[in-house]
Amino acid sequence: MSAAQLLNPKAESRRRGEALRVNINAGIGLQEVLRSNLGPMGTIKMLVDGAGGIKLTKDGKVLLSEMQIQSPTAVLIARAATAQDEITGDGTTSVVLLVGELLRQADRYISEGVHPRVIVDGFEIAKTAALKFLDGFKQDATVDRELLLSVARTTLSTKLSQAVAETLTPSVVDAVLAIYNPPESIDLHMVEVMTMQHRTASETQLIRGLALDHGARHPDMPKRVKDAYILALNVSLEYEKSEVNSSFFYSSADQREKLVESERKFVDEKLRKIVELKKEVCGADPSKGFVIVNQKGIDPLSLDVLCKNGIFALRRAKRRNMERLQLVTGCVSQNSVDDLSPEILGWAGNVHEHTLGEEKYTFIEEVKDPKSVTILIKGPNAHTIAQVKDAVRDGLRSVYNMITDKCVVPGAGAFQIACAAHLSGDEFRKEIKGKAKTGVQAFADALLIIPKTLAQNAGFDIQDSLSALQDEHAEGHIVGLDLTTGEPMDPTSAGVYDSYRVLRNAISSSSSIASNLLLCDEMLKARHMGAKTGPGGEPEE
Repeated sequence: MSAAQLLNPKAESRRRGEALRVNINAGIGLQEVLRSNLGPMGTIKMLVDGAGGIKLTKDGKVLLSEMQIQSPTAVLIARAATAQDEITGDGTTSVVLLVGELLRQADRYISEGVHPRVIVDGFEIAKTAALKFLDGFKQDATVDRELLLSVARTTLSTKLSQAVAETLTPSVVDAVLAIYNPPESIDLHMVEVMTMQHRTASETQLIRGLALDHGARHPDMPKRVKDAYILALNVSLEYEKSEVNSSFFYSSADQREKLVESERKFVDEKLRKIVELKKEVCGADPSKGFVIVNQKGIDPLSLDVLCKNGIFALRRAKRRNMERLQLVTGCVSQNSVDDLSPEILGWAGNVHEHTLGEEKYTFIEEVKDPKSVTILIKGPNAHTIAQVKDAVRDGLRSVYNMITDKCVVPGAGAFQIACAAHLSGDEFRKEIKGKAKTGVQAFADALLIIPKTLAQNAGFDIQDSLSALQDEHAEGHIVGLDLTTGEPMDPTSAGVYDSYRVLRNAISSSSSIASNLLLCDEMLKARHMGAKTGPGGEPEE
């Protein structure tokens, strides 16, 4: 900073005002971009990358992750909002809207001469009060499938069309319930999400078992096996080269044949033990099947032997699928064939192969007690599949949140209406002393951006809808916005619920981001933190 700048307080004040104006404009600008895609009636954005690839989405996390944002302030808001999605699974767009509206409301008071520090102090008071109000507003709930269906439907409807969301909801809920084993915590990684470019998105289905993205490598193996014993192996059934450089020298063709025969004998001995186990458990009963899923390779000669003995064999299975296979069928993976016994086998009622073009898929279904399941996403094209996949991820997290929190919050803007009325009420305002009341009022007004945007995106008059909601709330009702009529409704009877932890994190993070941006008085260019500097403080070449 130059001496002239230090001696000129007006220039200093003007610079501070410029930094604040840049931050406020960036927050409001990002809000305007994402505002139109909030809620079930929101519109879709088209993302076009440098190579001309197109992605259609209304998921805030996807938009903020892939948009090219130039403003450093907007980048800060986007990173904080995407972090919200990574923690809770939803609420990205809501955070951006709240941050933008907090800055917009603060700008009204700053233009009237109120210092940003006073507004930030009010934000802190209002945030604490809002979180306390949320704890009293939430509704305790037990794990009930009908309630979970409502929670999942609310989340999926904001990402997909109504018809597709209705189809996906039971699959998402049943997938989480299948792996829910109290008192153990839920591991959502046990829900495998597979994609198949085939038919329509409404034909996405839940497989209570495992789907593998490859099939048998022998043309004569059966395509469908009923009442199958499952053997999981991590054993090489093919000739392997030595791990060190080695050479063999033959003096005759007979010597070479003997070496090949001895190498083959080593693999044949492994196959003999597998075939003996198959005969032991299946006997001569043709209705029983035997399936091998091997993490390592099986050569063509070994496949012939297995095929002749009526064994369905898969090779080169992925490690993550081998782990899920044990949870699905109850088998125990073996690293050797020396200790094979019937106790280490799993069971599945139906193992079948499905061919789609040049791709093959193997489905292991009708298992007894699966601890892992698969959601198979279908769609006619790549962007539909990507859209459904992002929505399923958020739907799984919403069900997980409800089971973990053991509570729900009435949705459709009900909490924001009630909390804004609480913060603006005479009883609460009596507890606040001094100028901080302006910050509290700005926070209360900012909360109303959610019901306002829901009404706007549904095509209704913002002020009429908001006034009707506030009037209904004043009469003591828990009320949200009916997006089909624009009239107030009871969100609990309509089955519209928000996640407790999503709202809690959204309030905390948006208030913190807005407060930090309001307290920025200057924007400075910084040298890269990892750059080496010379004696004079300049970067070294």
